[in-house]
Amino acid sequence: MAAWISANERAAAFEDLLRSNEKRVLRTAWRLLGSLEDAKDAAQEVFLKLYKHFERLDLSSADAWIYRTTVNVCMDQHRRRRPEGDLEFDPSAPATQQSGLELDERKRRLERAIRRLPEKERAALVLREIEELETAKVAEILGVTDATVRSQVASAKSKLKEWLA
Repeated sequence: MAAWISANERAAAFEDLLRSNEKRVLRTAWRLLGSLEDAKDAAQEVFLKLYKHFERLDLSSADAWIYRTTVNVCMDQHRRRRPEGDLEFDPSAPATQQSGLELDERKRRLERAIRRLPEKERAALVLREIEELETAKVAEILGVTDATVRSQVASAKSKLKEWLA
């Protein structure tokens, strides 16, 4: 960030970046951790890190930095305390009328299965398939090659298919 920008302009830029990313960070953290409370803690940590590093952040690569930081914070948090019990659900998620309880149960089984995946596979799957990021963007965020992302996603899908069969 340029040194000639005033403190008020920096504060406004930070606030804009926070507001434009807060839902995405929380959603991604929730999908990676499986708990809304853990996701809120992770999101808060991500935005504290953003605040701390904001002066040095290149705003053109802010999205990748935020995703990468979110994944790293979630991996650290997951290692510190493994979530137990059923995953929580996002109360703002739209309800589907089609299958009712059956759909809810399948969703719970899928989310429990995703939680069982190794951290790197879970991160690649969530970013690529659920957040719908391009493979190259996921590779940049995770610091791996495109081929590694494709391999991790394929491996995760294979495990999910086996576990849910």
